[in-house]
Amino acid sequence: MFTPLLLLLLAVVFSTHVINPPNLAFSSGLALGEHLRLCPQDYTCCSSQMEETLALQSERDFLKAIEDNSQFLLTTFTQRHRRFDEFFRELIDLSEKSMNQMFTKTYGRLFTQNAHVFQELFVELRRYYSGGSVSLTEVLSDFWSRLVERVFSLVNPQYQFSEDYLECVSKHAEQLQPFGDVPRKLRVQVSRAFIAARALSQGLATGRDIVNKATKLTADSECVRGLMRQWYCPLCRGMPSLRPCHSLCLNVMKGCLANQADLDTEWNNFIDALYQVSEKLEGPFNMELAADSISVKVSEAIMHMQENSVGISSKVFQGCGNPRPAPARSKRSPKESGGNRRPFRTYTPEEKPTTAAGTNLDRLVTELKERLRPMRGFWVSLPHTICNDEKMAADVTNEDRCWNGQTRGRYLPDVTGDGLVSQINNPEVEVDIARPDVRTRQLIMELRVVTNKLRHAQSGQDTDFVDSECEEGSGSGGSDHGERYNDDWPGYGPYSPPYSKPPRNPASNPAKPPRSRDRNGSKWNRNNGHGRVRSAASLLSFSLVPLLSLPFMVTVAPMWR
Repeated sequence: MFTPLLLLLLAVVFSTHVINPPNLAFSSGLALGEHLRLCPQDYTCCSSQMEETLALQSERDFLKAIEDNSQFLLTTFTQRHRRFDEFFRELIDLSEKSMNQMFTKTYGRLFTQNAHVFQELFVELRRYYSGGSVSLTEVLSDFWSRLVERVFSLVNPQYQFSEDYLECVSKHAEQLQPFGDVPRKLRVQVSRAFIAARALSQGLATGRDIVNKATKLTADSECVRGLMRQWYCPLCRGMPSLRPCHSLCLNVMKGCLANQADLDTEWNNFIDALYQVSEKLEGPFNMELAADSISVKVSEAIMHMQENSVGISSKVFQGCGNPRPAPARSKRSPKESGGNRRPFRTYTPEEKPTTAAGTNLDRLVTELKERLRPMRGFWVSLPHTICNDEKMAADVTNEDRCWNGQTRGRYLPDVTGDGLVSQINNPEVEVDIARPDVRTRQLIMELRVVTNKLRHAQSGQDTDFVDSECEEGSGSGGSDHGERYNDDWPGYGPYSPPYSKPPRNPASNPAKPPRSRDRNGSKWNRNNGHGRVRSAASLLSFSLVPLLSLPFMVTVAPMWR
């Protein structure tokens, strides 16, 4: 017969697990359990219906345990992705705003009339970061080449240039390199920072999706049998307070989570890659420095061009021919042309924006790394995490007073290994090791893909363009991934610039093919192959030529094309 205490305990258990007790058929006393399918067929107080209901509850308890213990992963990936994404996007916005303010103050209408050239640069940078099929090398190259056509006229206001002539100027830019090494530095710094930022953002989003998929599982019949036997069969034997032995719990969990444990190797590789890319972002691939350096390096290039404009123009005239003289123009007032504007200057430390989205990169990376460390080995350790919960299993020190699957006493079988193959001799859960889970295989492939992208990003390479652009030695990162410059290294931690690669010999580079003159169409057609890829040393060099305030700038405002 049920004692009042036992009935009370059963009521507490059912109310705790939200089971509907009116539909349960309680036995009027302990009887042989020949009708039981899951629990030992010994004396029991459970009916068949009660056993079936408790089996469903054991599955719910199991899935709830998975959800609770993986919440840390899901929350981390979701929140960190949102924070980094917001931060990176605001950095790009601040970089564009900084350039607009600085160049408007310096050049006035000369800049505002041609601001769309700069706007298009930032549009493409945002499109790249957002996952668009964009080559950063082409983005920067086209920026410089479009600008040189507008600026070359500015340093030579006494001449009139046709479209064909400006095309010739663009072709000569690779040999002339009017901006020295500054454009190449900008390409390397911006490319590796944006590649790493995009890879990290995409990696965090992928981690979130993989955790969601891996934890949305269903327990098969063999798993449910094991769960029921360890958690609720003691109740049916009249021992509701008895917890399963720790080793029994481990065998059941390892059987039920065999496929998840097979994620472990690729999961750890993924976590390590995320960690390393985040370190690169706060060190040599610093996104804050890269975004802030765009306007600064553009100004450096302009000043370099200004200092060498006479010699460069002379060489262009020799190669492209003498241009036609420009018709006489009326002289504009200094106020109208912007000639009295203050000379170019960068922000003072007090004025310079140092944060975005209410935080900074160092803080974001530090917080992320602290959360990534405990994620290694998560799927293999999940059975231990669940079974270490005192509500799920008895403590390891209580081996003689726990439920061993049949009665109270020590659990004798060994604990099986991790993963699907190791479950061949699992005494608690029968697992078909010849049939790997399709969804788990897919998750493993997803992890490999994103890890590969993260590892390429560590060396400044974009997997979307690495095959074609590395062949030319100037891809998004390309052969420059080892190049480091003093002005790119803020002195974070152990990082230091080991060397600077000497500039390439411009004469060794092949001539560029003619470039489309379409001003309105898309510049980033991926079907054009290598013909559209222009070396950074070429187009990054001869571009922003004369935006600086020159002595004759008063008379040349109309020459901007």
